[in-house]
Amino acid sequence: MINLKNTSIWLDSINQKELKPLEHNIEVDVLVIGGGITGMSCCYHLMNSNKRVVLVEANRIGQGITSRTTGKLTYLQDGIYRKIKNSSGTLNAKLYYESQKEAISIVKNIIDENKINCDLSLNDSYLFTNDKNKISNIEEELELLKSFNETPLKTEKLDIEIPTLATIKCSDTYVFHPLKYLESLKKILLKNDVELYENTRILSIDKFKDSYLCKTSNLLIKAKEVVLALHYPYFLDPFFMPLKVYLEKSYIGASKVENTHSFNAISLDRPVKSIRYQDDSKNKYQIFLYGSRNIGTNLNDKEHFEKLKLLPFNYEYLWSNIDIITSDYLPYIGKINHNLYLATGYNTWGMTNGSLAGKIISDLILNKNNRYTKLFNPLRGIKIKKIPLILGSSMKPYTNELLFPKKSWYKENLRFAKKDGKSIAIYTDSKGKEHIVYTKCPHLKCGLVFNEVEKTWDCPCHGSRFNIDGICIEGPSNYDISYKNDQEEII
Repeated sequence: MINLKNTSIWLDSINQKELKPLEHNIEVDVLVIGGGITGMSCCYHLMNSNKRVVLVEANRIGQGITSRTTGKLTYLQDGIYRKIKNSSGTLNAKLYYESQKEAISIVKNIIDENKINCDLSLNDSYLFTNDKNKISNIEEELELLKSFNETPLKTEKLDIEIPTLATIKCSDTYVFHPLKYLESLKKILLKNDVELYENTRILSIDKFKDSYLCKTSNLLIKAKEVVLALHYPYFLDPFFMPLKVYLEKSYIGASKVENTHSFNAISLDRPVKSIRYQDDSKNKYQIFLYGSRNIGTNLNDKEHFEKLKLLPFNYEYLWSNIDIITSDYLPYIGKINHNLYLATGYNTWGMTNGSLAGKIISDLILNKNNRYTKLFNPLRGIKIKKIPLILGSSMKPYTNELLFPKKSWYKENLRFAKKDGKSIAIYTDSKGKEHIVYTKCPHLKCGLVFNEVEKTWDCPCHGSRFNIDGICIEGPSNYDISYKNDQEEII
């Protein structure tokens, strides 16, 4: 019988040496907040720049969103060029295409130059549909790619038995092991005097003359320049983040196979289907993503995982991921204030866009030209017609929590109560141990939803996640929800 693991295949297949937290006040040239692919890439491009560069990660480097990706490096992305064309024109669609090709080259060059072993594998990429109403979308994407001087092929089917009516095939794309890549970057950065600190959470950022004062619970970092390499950045009240993006949650499984294929694929259909293969020389896996939803709707995670499990695969791993979707399908990468930089909103394509963001922001810091700064300018206008959709996705969970705090699918081992006027939940695990948490997200007080499969408390408004004991494992929340904590610490 397979021992099903509710964690990503990447986290379970690598041993990462834990780094020390910051232990004293420091003054730096550049502070990078966030140890995912964006922050680590930015540090890589800043090393040997004669600047004191420091990265702080609230938890462990690479163990946030990067650890839950499917690990694709492809420019064939879920009909993205048609979407960008319709939103902001063909020229922007072409420039985005060029940015993704460059991002792949950036990662490939880093891997080659440093002889990094991260299971990099050359792949073909497929975009497909089995919906007759989407065939015209496939054809439009094909013509756009041809106009960009790409040479896609139109085929009738994939190399495996997934039914399709129309398919595009492109070459020169890759898959890799994202955490092996980051672990190698970590070693390279440390050898080149870039300081990396784990379990160091920044709680506030204040402007002070020409610098920023960045505070942890008990320490202070003074930085000339600050990079917010966070999944859902906080500290951005004037940026109106909740008006500019919404979040999608996807469900992923990995199963052992005897043979792998040298391709990856994604559908235009809904529910979305995405597939790739992983060969780490020890085991071969098929990684399959099935279904994605706005995080504010259809909140029963177990139901979505059950749909994934209905597919004819013997999963050894099941996990979920959350992606930030922008209103114009372009990331936000660049300067948002004096010496303050932001990178977020990758529209499910974080491996290319995170790698590219590191290069763009490092170029801005080093006063180098980068041809993508205008395209990804985070201060560009909001798509007004998308605001009702985005606001609705955030506000609906607030309403649901007021009307239905105890979800109909919750089992008897999850109880709710009041303590000192605050709502708490008590989960009793299979060994009879109770895990008690507060049920409001410290970020903006949205009611949390229990993810029965992964044993996490998830915020359906802005994506914060907490483990079974209430420890924050993903922002924008900066605080835990553990019942044992003093109340003042979670407000």
